[in-house]
Amino acid sequence: MDMRQRASGLLLRGGKVLLADGDLAQVDIIVEDGLIADIGHGMRAPGARPIDATGCLVLPGIVDIHGDAFERNIMPRPGTMLPLGLAMLESDRQLASNGITTAYHGVTVSWEPGLRCVQQSLSVVAALDEIKDQALIDNRIHIRWENYAIDELPAVYGLMDAAKKPLLAFNDHTTPGIAGERKPSKYRASAEKAMISVDDYLELLRQRAARSAEVAPATEAVAIHAANKGITMLSHDDSSVAMRSAYRKMGVTVAEFPMNWETVEDAVAAGDWVVLGAPNVVRGGSHNGSISAEEAIGRRQCQILASDYYYPALLQAALMLVERGTSTISEAWQLISMNPARAAGLHDRGAISPGHRADLVVLPDGRTRAAMVICGGRVVYGEG
Repeated sequence: MDMRQRASGLLLRGGKVLLADGDLAQVDIIVEDGLIADIGHGMRAPGARPIDATGCLVLPGIVDIHGDAFERNIMPRPGTMLPLGLAMLESDRQLASNGITTAYHGVTVSWEPGLRCVQQSLSVVAALDEIKDQALIDNRIHIRWENYAIDELPAVYGLMDAAKKPLLAFNDHTTPGIAGERKPSKYRASAEKAMISVDDYLELLRQRAARSAEVAPATEAVAIHAANKGITMLSHDDSSVAMRSAYRKMGVTVAEFPMNWETVEDAVAAGDWVVLGAPNVVRGGSHNGSISAEEAIGRRQCQILASDYYYPALLQAALMLVERGTSTISEAWQLISMNPARAAGLHDRGAISPGHRADLVVLPDGRTRAAMVICGGRVVYGEG
């Protein structure tokens, strides 16, 4: 069976459906033409494929606002590159099996060579376009522009013109490197991704330092260009209130992985979206010593979770938050569906409501893996 083929319609019965108002109700769902056509009791849909969801939760498809686990499919070992089409198709399958129906792939536009060079990122975008007819989910682009990549502005502007409106994140991993604030292991990891020696990487870093005065004007220019196109902007790893405030003044509404409580509190008070990593929840803490995502959620200071570097973490984090009593299922699922969709400007998904995209996760009660995933009205994982 071609998993991408859409039946004439679907009729899901017997499941406990998480409705847009946060209630769980045992109702039927009719799916037609890729959309949720109707919700209610005793629904009839002649010719539709029946799906028995008895004993299952029926939840909105997961929206991943930031994920770069695809990089491991491209370079599974340092310096070992695989064909991009194969890597991105494999990533697409991994996403579908984990209930992620909309994924923003974090493609980096950097001054560094290797895995995150501008040409590589452009090639990843081209590979996604090439596999679109085979893809199971809605694959999109999250542009991670390194602020010191000042020679790559034409590429950044070009990516903003993509057919599907992308996200744009401002990244600055260069300033801490120039200041010598990174651990030796971080320099080694960056050199491995760049496919050069550590000494050569440090020399490139010194060359970037000589152009520091060009960074602020370039950042402002990119922000203006994105704002004019209505593109949602994120700032990555905000380390201070001053940094978050400066980005906010440029129209950057999403604080992605803020590094300390002061910055988180400032973002929340200003009405910004705060994104933290789902692996942080699953592991019980940050891998780099940053703030606790679960604590932030408990304090109502985090509205969105992202897969970051591990796709399975999104679904697992939501279930763990419920199991530990930190959140209700409705609250936990909003972190990975409705809220990221709203932050990204995707108002046609993230909730189970008539007229919305039929992106659904059928999860057996008490289980931690989806039995079925439906994306745009197509069964893309599981057979029911």
